[in-house]
Amino acid sequence: MSWPRRVLLPAAALVPLLAGCSAPAERAPAAKAAPGFPYTVTNCGVRSTFQAPPKRAVTMNQHVTEIMLALGLEKSLVGTAYLDDAVLPAYEKAYDSVPVLAEEYPSKEALLAANPDFVYGGYASAFDAKNGSGRDDLEKAGISTRLNTEYCPSGRTSVDDLYREVTEVGRTFGVPDRAEKWIAGARATVAADEKRLKGVAPVSVFVYDSGDKTAFTAGGKGIGNELITRAGGRNVFSDLDKAFGDATWEQVVARRPEVVVIYDYGSTTVEQKKKRLLDDPALKDVPAIRNRRFAVMPLSDTVLGVRVPDAVTKLAAQLHPAADR
Repeated sequence: MSWPRRVLLPAAALVPLLAGCSAPAERAPAAKAAPGFPYTVTNCGVRSTFQAPPKRAVTMNQHVTEIMLALGLEKSLVGTAYLDDAVLPAYEKAYDSVPVLAEEYPSKEALLAANPDFVYGGYASAFDAKNGSGRDDLEKAGISTRLNTEYCPSGRTSVDDLYREVTEVGRTFGVPDRAEKWIAGARATVAADEKRLKGVAPVSVFVYDSGDKTAFTAGGKGIGNELITRAGGRNVFSDLDKAFGDATWEQVVARRPEVVVIYDYGSTTVEQKKKRLLDDPALKDVPAIRNRRFAVMPLSDTVLGVRVPDAVTKLAAQLHPAADR
């Protein structure tokens, strides 16, 4: 879905920067460390040491933007990019104060024109080595980077990874107290859902993100799988060794999900996705389709960001509407 944009950098602003792009920028001599620094963190195999909080950050992808806004760091942002859906109402005012560099990912030139000292990507696709915007390329230009840990090459993603993500971002930007406060609230929400759903029999769930010839679905490595489990479900494609991946429709039929969770985003509406599933004769005997059992989640609720604790509550209410609330 295309959301209205407010600020795009003019082409003229790129000229001075492009002239100097032929050689990597040299890092300035290390200044005296700020209180609470230096801070060293290893993120997805990249080790970075900060002498002070970044002052000119750019976020790429909505869920990492919302992490920054949840920590009250909008004044540290000089740019943002790529919404999947509407920003949470609590963050709208702060979001509106940040320049939007592009509808989706900005070009390397537009990114450099913002003169960032830190780039925070939500998906691995935010760092495109083919156009010179890989993490190594940016580091060589004196720009620190972070990739959301859901896309680190590691095991399954859990809520503990979310707490770590928020902790490390808070520490990087010198606001560890804000991170701790947010995590305390998140833990309380997660614990309340766990208590409410104790003893509830899990229902089998198929996530329909998109796809026609194949079904693009949630695998077992992403936070979406954990979200389903904590909401009282069982992901029928938890054996898919990715956060997202393709499954065949024959597999969907064979695994007989009781509920289809539709991810809501982009130009294809929820009703169009439902119609595609309901109109497919091959799926007519799948319990979820036969009984028209659908749940709907905004895409931004289902990736590693600050929406996850409330998203568990939201999904649980759809999977188990009779559970004590």
